[in-house]
Amino acid sequence: MKNAKIQLETLTCPSCALKIEGAIKKIEGIDKDTIKVLFNTSKVKLDFDEEKTSIDEIENAITKVGYDVKNSKVK
Repeated sequence: MKNAKIQLETLTCPSCALKIEGAIKKIEGIDKDTIKVLFNTSKVKLDFDEEKTSIDEIENAITKVGYDVKNSKVK
């Protein structure tokens, strides 16, 4: 499992965080129990299986629901 921290554009409302979380949960290979969308810091933290998905796929899911990804770190 890899750990990802994704910095987003500033989130303007708590429902934005729910929308992002919903989009990420649909991706196969994400450990759904580790998803944290932090409204105050506009960050997403999660664990994922890189054999099933990639950071690019996760970023694309966030972008598709209307939020810009500033950068990502994967450990």
